[in-house]
Amino acid sequence: MTHSLAVFFPGQGSQSVGMLDALAEVYSSVKHSFEEASDALGRDLWSLVTRGPKEDLDRTENTQPAMLAAGIAVWRVWQQSGGPPATLMAGHSLGEYTALVAAGALGFAEAIRLASDRARFMQEAVPAGAGAMAAVLGLADEQVVALCAEQAQGEVLAAVNFNSPGQVVIAGASTAVARAIEAAKAAGAKRALLLPVSVPSHCALMRPAAERLAERLAEVALAMPSVPVIHNVTVAPAADVDSLRRLLVEQLYSPVRWVETIESVVAQGVTTALECGPGKVLTGLNKRISDHLTTLPVFDPKTLEAALEASSNA
Repeated sequence: MTHSLAVFFPGQGSQSVGMLDALAEVYSSVKHSFEEASDALGRDLWSLVTRGPKEDLDRTENTQPAMLAAGIAVWRVWQQSGGPPATLMAGHSLGEYTALVAAGALGFAEAIRLASDRARFMQEAVPAGAGAMAAVLGLADEQVVALCAEQAQGEVLAAVNFNSPGQVVIAGASTAVARAIEAAKAAGAKRALLLPVSVPSHCALMRPAAERLAERLAEVALAMPSVPVIHNVTVAPAADVDSLRRLLVEQLYSPVRWVETIESVVAQGVTTALECGPGKVLTGLNKRISDHLTTLPVFDPKTLEAALEASSNA
């Protein structure tokens, strides 16, 4: 009997100092993956991930390659442990790059360098303090979209991460985000809070970064993935390599449609999924999106063992 298994990779925000330490103690391939990433980047990612400091790990230019390396390290452990293969993949924002590496569309070393460049382009696109992101909890998606349109007042402001029902992240100019936070509270949001990020991702302020990324991607060897990868922009796999490049560029200034991604996975009859990487962010979101999908986080020996057992019985 063939099992359907979706594999998801988290993005920025799931990182922490010491992530994957327990897994690395049992599986030497974890450290080897980080050594490979460090060689590609020319700086020691493993030391940063294991020792910090947190401020350096949380710098976008470090976080993105570190999260990509972590996701691939976990995926490699899953494979060497005899876990069932993926029938489709997806990633949240930066996690989409991890999915493409895992699916054989993009080389690991090249992806690490690309993630670092992508982060740098994003950081340099907006002056420090000029952009912001905020989470809005407890309002319908349509309310948040309308609220952004009202509070933009000539500035960039948009709903950019549709993470789960009642959880939407907005991004744009700092002043516009501040107005939206107050308006969301007035509209009855349970919470509306500024996020501790330095880059207003997935909004129009990222278009200059996207132009630079397009030039960078033109130099990168890409192939069609061995299993379908659902893209954040279209909630569908790319039709060809050119489309894949274009979707990675558009992703920088387009919303992450995570709710629709999970709904699409469920509509395809998939009932079991893995979250490969530190933390349980996607596992929590997925639980709120659908009762028909069980997501198994994998980040240490205990969660790996539980996921192997559950997936073999699925």
